Amino acid sequence: MNFTALDWWIVGLVYAAMAGGVWLLRPFMRSVADFLAAGRTAGRYMLSVSQGMAALGAISVVGFLEQNYVAGFSLTWWGLSTAVVVLLITVTGFVVYRFRETRCLTLAEFFERRYSRRFRIFMGLLAFLSGIINFGIFPAVGARFFIHFIGLPDVLHLGPVAVGSFPLVMALLLLTSLFFVFSGGQVAVIITDFVQGIFVNIVFLAIVVFLLATVSWDQIFTALGTAPPDASLINPFHTSHLQDFNFWYFLIGTIGVVYVVMSWQGTQGYNASAKSAHEAKMGAVLSNWRGLPHVMFMLIVPIVAYTVLHHPDFGAESARVAGLLAAAESETIANQLRVPAVLSLLLPTGLLGAFAAVMLTAFISTHDTYLHSWGSIFIQDVVMPFRKTPFTPEAHMRALRLSILGVAVFIFLFSLLFRQSQYIFLFFAITGAIFAGGSGAVLIGGLYWKRGTTPAAWTAMLTGSTIAVSGIVIHQLVDDFPINGQVFWGIAMAASTLVYVSVSLLGPGGQFNLDGLLARGAEAGDPDPSETVGPPRRGWRALGLGQEASRSDRTIYMATYAWIGLWTLVFAVGTVWNLTHDIPDADWERFWRFYVVVETAAAAFVVVWFTIGGVRDIRHMLNRLAVAGRDDTDDGWVQD
Repeated sequence: MNFTALDWWIVGLVYAAMAGGVWLLRPFMRSVADFLAAGRTAGRYMLSVSQGMAALGAISVVGFLEQNYVAGFSLTWWGLSTAVVVLLITVTGFVVYRFRETRCLTLAEFFERRYSRRFRIFMGLLAFLSGIINFGIFPAVGARFFIHFIGLPDVLHLGPVAVGSFPLVMALLLLTSLFFVFSGGQVAVIITDFVQGIFVNIVFLAIVVFLLATVSWDQIFTALGTAPPDASLINPFHTSHLQDFNFWYFLIGTIGVVYVVMSWQGTQGYNASAKSAHEAKMGAVLSNWRGLPHVMFMLIVPIVAYTVLHHPDFGAESARVAGLLAAAESETIANQLRVPAVLSLLLPTGLLGAFAAVMLTAFISTHDTYLHSWGSIFIQDVVMPFRKTPFTPEAHMRALRLSILGVAVFIFLFSLLFRQSQYIFLFFAITGAIFAGGSGAVLIGGLYWKRGTTPAAWTAMLTGSTIAVSGIVIHQLVDDFPINGQVFWGIAMAASTLVYVSVSLLGPGGQFNLDGLLARGAEAGDPDPSETVGPPRRGWRALGLGQEASRSDRTIYMATYAWIGLWTLVFAVGTVWNLTHDIPDADWERFWRFYVVVETAAAAFVVVWFTIGGVRDIRHMLNRLAVAGRDDTDDGWVQD
């Protein structure tokens, strides 16, 4: 084993702290709305950090390390332009604000209110099936990481019984995640995800600093320079032969950023957890900052790993990694384990245990969130619409827990049996497209276009899901098929949007009452003062700020605009200059050094900032949950 006693103590203490925190939070979960949406009491910092941690996950860490080992610095350059797209989405509250105004507990509940009950059932079932298939490889990737990183044998002997490490580790991790969800629902999930998120950010920064002190920039750029001329890991304009994670992967992803805002329901509990529409919007704005520690870790670690495996100074370490990967069952699995194997050799005692604890928290945060989401969606959006009367609160909670348990059993078996043949993120793209290929058109059209019709929604979803399922089947039958999962997703988005617009315009006329759905205008009841949105302040209208924005809100907006605007300007000038001049790799090397130093310093500031804000949010959330009355009818039931 690679671990020392200190490493095991670090992992054990982190695990005990998480489990103890969940146990202490049990009394605050008293209703179905608490279980599903934390009683709608979450503040902006908690939302931002927790949702980011839930979306990260052990599998996402492995996926990003896998991706950036292949792409190097090059993909990061194109990502600079994505930031301005994300900024425009978040500062305007695109989709997020209007969805929170509906007060729906799940996305499919919105689809019933906007389209029909039959469409809700279809969407709930499709989201559920797409989600659990996408979720299906999570336990496998996480378990393989721990087995290889810690150095566990293939078989463990528990007394006289010999048990395979792979199914045993998966089972233990899933049982822990189930304990978290069953004990406190979304209340426990969102608070523990926040605490885990802060811990992860601190460890990520520590590892980045350690690796940059261990491996020199000269060694890094010498190793990256060994890549083929047209698959450069330094110069983003010399990547014509880079497969999979290239410019087209980036372009489709950028379009998808706009198209799937809130469409993917793996973290659906967060969509309804904000204490107001304004807090939901501010949480989205803060997401432009919260990811900085993650970005630096996902960039630096695989680049250092590439250096270790390609620079002559690390010949001994490279040989040891090659020996470890030789036991992998396939090339796909070896790609997932390569960077973690390098880390297991480079990290010292203590930091090795801290990173394992990070991956443990990342595994649990994603699994408890996804188990909660997909299990809840099955009950709320597939089972409930068939009922003639609502559940009693006790029966509702029992059904939710049984559904969540069923999801855990499914993904355990799926991970044991499924043959993964693509990079993790390409698998995510194609399986997610079963739902997200068409849901963007249906959600955005439903929230913003009175002319969107129910037949158009049906047709768009059937189109997107058919394209995605076809891609999955083809990849299971044909090795090295030239169209990867990302491209299939792009095709599904384009086709579904075209179909939604065409069918809406060509079908029967009529306009949906959006004011009624959003409780606006004459349809508004007595509003919660915290959710009231007045006219924008003079001078701030163009920046997306309304009357409810405080001075600190305006400061956050302006800082976000300045930060994203600076890097967008760098991207624009750099792109134009590269199209008219052949910039040598030496200049790119200087730029990437500057980029890493600036981003790392900003990431350290963000960790302190978000920790202070999140602790305040936790205090306010628990105080509100402690005294708030509960409405048992607030359970997602929609009257005819």
